Amino acid sequence: MKPSAQTTPTIRIDLLSGVPEVLESPLSHSIVGRAREKGLVDIFLHDLREYSTDKHRKIDDAPYGGGAGMILSPQPIFDCIEFLMEQRPYDEVIFPTPDGEPFTQKEANELSVRRNLIVLCGHYKGVDQRVRDRWVTREYSAGDVVLSGGELPALMMTDAIVRLIPGVLGDAESALTDSFQEDLLEGPVYTRPAEFRGMSVPDILRSGDHKKIAAWRHDEAVKKTKEKRPDLYKRYYQHKNIP
Repeated sequence: MKPSAQTTPTIRIDLLSGVPEVLESPLSHSIVGRAREKGLVDIFLHDLREYSTDKHRKIDDAPYGGGAGMILSPQPIFDCIEFLMEQRPYDEVIFPTPDGEPFTQKEANELSVRRNLIVLCGHYKGVDQRVRDRWVTREYSAGDVVLSGGELPALMMTDAIVRLIPGVLGDAESALTDSFQEDLLEGPVYTRPAEFRGMSVPDILRSGDHKKIAAWRHDEAVKKTKEKRPDLYKRYYQHKNIP
């Protein structure tokens, strides 16, 4: 996708995958797609099969020691990363994996101010450990669940990062009030009409008193976090130094 304006991208993200077609459509629409069109972010997809030296473009093999499943071979991945590294320096090489640390809003915030990122999508049973030992700088989990590949977590991480880039969201404040930004979930939100099938928007939101509205939203966020995510609630108060 080519940007529609002469804008210097804030960040470049290179995604490496054996099935890059899985990634293209989600990255071409909605907020991320518009960010690419505006030239605010450069996102490039790399097919690992194009870097394979195997005559059949094979990128996986059976595990040493036996066992079920196939493992992504090191050669295509090494060659792809080395090619990219020759073009520019990269701040991080990210590997989505079930045994990584949880990917949270904190990580998205940190990565959104980097300049160049590589995201390696695993597949099958994983990638050869030598890839992780040599290249990977950050390993993140999308949750306690095993997926068919790293493409879906990579899309999630990319979306979370891109929406934080200045100019991507029409309302810059929107990202700052998202869930998890202050270890709180976002409280309930409402839009028109004020009355719908016997249900009403809270009067405070129609009062025009922005100070009271802000206080109400904060209180509702704290209430929801305490109810749904007591772990976040505890961390929120620890950060506030409240016993």
